[in-house]
Amino acid sequence: MAVPDHTPSETSQADGIRGEAQGSAPVPLSVLDLVTVGAGHTATEALRTSVELSRLAEARGFHRYWVAEHHSMPGVASSSPAVILAHLAAHTTRIRLGSGGVMLPNHAPLVIAEQFGTLEAMAPGRVDLGLGRAPGTDGATAAALRRTERLNEGADDFPQQLAELIRFLDDDFPDGHPYARIHAVPGPVQATSPGGVQSPNRPPVWLLGSSGFSARLAGTLGLPFAFAHHFSAQNTVPALDLYRESFRPSAVLDAPYALIGVSTLATDDEKEARRQIMAAALNMVRLRTGRPGLVPTPEEAEAYEFSPMEREFIDSWNANVIHGGADEVRSGLDDLRKRTGADELMLTAMAHSGPVRLRSYELVADAYGLPAAPQA
Repeated sequence: MAVPDHTPSETSQADGIRGEAQGSAPVPLSVLDLVTVGAGHTATEALRTSVELSRLAEARGFHRYWVAEHHSMPGVASSSPAVILAHLAAHTTRIRLGSGGVMLPNHAPLVIAEQFGTLEAMAPGRVDLGLGRAPGTDGATAAALRRTERLNEGADDFPQQLAELIRFLDDDFPDGHPYARIHAVPGPVQATSPGGVQSPNRPPVWLLGSSGFSARLAGTLGLPFAFAHHFSAQNTVPALDLYRESFRPSAVLDAPYALIGVSTLATDDEKEARRQIMAAALNMVRLRTGRPGLVPTPEEAEAYEFSPMEREFIDSWNANVIHGGADEVRSGLDDLRKRTGADELMLTAMAHSGPVRLRSYELVADAYGLPAAPQA
């Protein structure tokens, strides 16, 4: 099934996509939350930190707040983005909330349409639906999620799954289609029911990626694109170039809009930033070698004896983490924005403890002169 070429029920989604820069930031700044769980802490504490961080982000003028789908990773408590977003919607009032992303091949399109239709009903006009095609986990866990041994099947079918999801979101399967009488609820069908009143919006669809596949697809469809610079930095500029070259104006956007995820950690002391990112790097070493666990403490990372191969990996990994004092981080972010031409920067702070992550976003907000948090 081809992706439908039609005008969505709402007049335009661009207002919900394009952000407005605050303070002296050259582009809108946003937050990507992995709901990290540090050694000695619990998922309950991590989720409480997410609530606190979402409220901080809203108060300081960050544009949007996304959570990402991951599975079977003890140090990442974001396996259910829709559940977490519903919780955050209850604790915020203005900031955009979304998935960065939901891994579409792991789910039936109708289920995602229902979940995000529900979120839109909870927080009208401020929900984003970011979609990826990777499993967000290892092969065995992906097989358990998808109930199949053919793990490439979902990724290969991604354009067809996307087309089906968009049809469910807009409730416009053509007459004669097997799904023409199926409706995602909450959704547009309620506007045609007796006395029904439809929200003027439905969640804007974003495509996420770390290579050229989703970049080209997003451009062809005229959708906004989010690139995972934080773990695929070498592909950032080629992917964004491909997105812009492939872009065709649509009912959603008349010009490309590209967001990039950036690993960022600001601290009051530059040496402390190095200590913290080494702990996050050790966490990645363990994840990449099939030993996922809770995010280690900086002390554990200091005591760990890295092999030459591990040392090479973390040097490469940390080279793409913008870290240090507030001014140093601002300079790094400004340079990255100039090099990539990104329309929005989405910052993700990987650290062992919640207070360190919260402080990082405070320092970035201060460095850019974002609105001050109201006094308690």
